[in-house]
Amino acid sequence: MIEYLTLDDAKDQPVWRRPIALLFVMALAMPIAFFTWYALLNNFVKEVAQFDGADIGLLHTIREIPGFLSFLVIFLIIFVREQMLGLVSLMLLGAATAVTAWFPQLAGIMILTFLSSVGFHYYETVNQSLQLQWLPRDRAPQILGWLMATGSAATFLVYFVIMVLWEPLGLTYNIVFMAGGGITIAAALFALLAFPQYESPHPQIKRLVLRKRYWLYYALQFMSGARRQIFMVFAGFMMVEKFGFAVHEVAGLYLINLVLNMLIAPVLGRVVARFGERNALLFEYTGLVCVFLAYGGVYFFDWGFQIAAVLYVLDHMFFGLALALKTYFQKIGAPGDMAPTAAVAFTINHIAAVFLPVMLGLLWLVSPAAVFFLAAGMAFVSFLLATLIPRHPDEGNETVFVERRLKVAK
Repeated sequence: MIEYLTLDDAKDQPVWRRPIALLFVMALAMPIAFFTWYALLNNFVKEVAQFDGADIGLLHTIREIPGFLSFLVIFLIIFVREQMLGLVSLMLLGAATAVTAWFPQLAGIMILTFLSSVGFHYYETVNQSLQLQWLPRDRAPQILGWLMATGSAATFLVYFVIMVLWEPLGLTYNIVFMAGGGITIAAALFALLAFPQYESPHPQIKRLVLRKRYWLYYALQFMSGARRQIFMVFAGFMMVEKFGFAVHEVAGLYLINLVLNMLIAPVLGRVVARFGERNALLFEYTGLVCVFLAYGGVYFFDWGFQIAAVLYVLDHMFFGLALALKTYFQKIGAPGDMAPTAAVAFTINHIAAVFLPVMLGLLWLVSPAAVFFLAAGMAFVSFLLATLIPRHPDEGNETVFVERRLKVAK
């Protein structure tokens, strides 16, 4: 029998049955399937399906279509509770990952990528909504930092196993895909059976919500999605195509990323809490401009793989400050807007994702450096937008323009 608890009643439950504990279980479960897929993807499509830059761009365009359709979550939660939808989405991600190696042709890879992406993006949409509803404002940045560290720990385990055991045990793509997907399915089933269904004190609006006062948040989400695509699609592909990294070498690079993220993510949460969302995002975007310009230099000046590897790690670290975008909206958003705005934000975040990968895949064939120089320009636009965040954002004080009007009115 399903047990229903309010968030206040949940405080009387054992620690392991509280909403925050469920967020940590989900934070552990998702990366195991997703990053198993991600760690093997570039080598799998290159060695098995002979993908080139245009193919990988097309694949990621297919992968991002469900992200663009994330607004449909609003209609699904009319019939299915957010918590339930999130766990079912996790199972779909795990199942699609598990059978990836069974279909090594272009069409099979595209279909399974689409299905796993539905699971991933719908989970992420719901997860972001639940985080903003369940986490107290005063502790949200710190807890989000620990959730990031937890996800990094799960990803670390995936990369460590691949790097250390791939060659000694003669692991195959099928074995690793099956293991990663299966573990995520098992974790999602455990979460479904072990935790009660939590009732938020603020019922979520179950329709699309676009509010004029959230325009800056929408703009930052759009630029974040465009910029992220270049990193997700081409940074790792560069290590395989240009420098010939093998599976265990790519996993080793990811492993370094994860060790640093586990150490730094909780610190990033404290940084956001201490210096505010505006300063945190300005620092992130400044760093990303420099990193993407240097990525272009790797191709333009033919720098070695060592520099490319360092840039990859720095890139990942700067992206960790993106949690400031979540807490910015938590401060300016109405309590009932968390679910609909999370869905709309994911759609906006993926507008560029639908067309950028395939277009930039074609540009990649002509000039890989140009792809990264374009990303540097996007990061600079994000920097300019971040200057419009007020130092103390709140509901009714969403941008510096509102802040100035309030000062004049006083």
